[in-house]
Amino acid sequence: MTSATPGSRKGLLSREDCLAPPAIPTGQTPKDVLNTIWRKNEVFLDIGSYSIGSFVMVMWTPLLLILWFMPPLDGGSFDAGYWYLFMCFGGFPILMLIYILSRPVPLPVRFNRQRREVCVPFKDGRYWIVPWEQVTAQAIAMHSVGQHGKTTQGLLVVGFNNPDPNAPETERDFSLSFSCGGGETAMSLWECMRSYMEIGADAVPDSRLGRRPYAETQIGSIVTSLFKGDILDVLHGLFFIVFLGTYLAEKLQNWKLAPPPELTDPAIVEWSKPLPPEQWAQRSAELEQAIRLREAELEKEAQIA
Repeated sequence: MTSATPGSRKGLLSREDCLAPPAIPTGQTPKDVLNTIWRKNEVFLDIGSYSIGSFVMVMWTPLLLILWFMPPLDGGSFDAGYWYLFMCFGGFPILMLIYILSRPVPLPVRFNRQRREVCVPFKDGRYWIVPWEQVTAQAIAMHSVGQHGKTTQGLLVVGFNNPDPNAPETERDFSLSFSCGGGETAMSLWECMRSYMEIGADAVPDSRLGRRPYAETQIGSIVTSLFKGDILDVLHGLFFIVFLGTYLAEKLQNWKLAPPPELTDPAIVEWSKPLPPEQWAQRSAELEQAIRLREAELEKEAQIA
């Protein structure tokens, strides 16, 4: 789906790719770029939209810049302009971060591949059970042009419709938004959910939350690369830690999400139990045909390339 398809809309400064329904392959490799996979087993996949790491990475660079230009605190004149900018680009994000860290972590959305259903929980105790093939997904990219050139922002939006046809207008749909850059990155993130449901647990990455082998941590990977003599990878890791704040992001994420919140409603616990293989739900004939056509299209594109 790197070229325009019937499911794509291109504007002057935007592009929207409709990824589902039907949930056909995007042609991208599943990549959990925001650590959204909280739990994974043969029955269900828990996807969380609480991404404290991405918030830290967004606020980190502006904060570094404004601290770099801090006027000397030696009793000189008060620089009102600087401190106004500091509060806008430093103080306010820090207060937002403190507020986010003080709030409970929202429950994850659970994808049950054996039932081919999705459980959407709410903080008031309600939950929806939505058929997998009714889940919607869009990759949205927005471009802006300024004095520093062209910049692109985007996100993946995964939507769920209330299964209750009599629900009030304000409760008829719910969506998760992931600020992952849009385009192919959004497709790779969507593939984590789609590939799990249509291929299996082994097709998607494992959760990266909680304790991990030392070599997979921020510092550990840099030390490992240093001993291997891979200076480029060392510099790459240091850039992310120093200029994007990924070390702090990793620690805050582990603090809030190790372990991630669990769905404890007795009905959902029962719904999450494994089924005998003969009771597993199957793809609809329409989706089966759509997937076959898309796979043939991707194979043809690969041969041409």
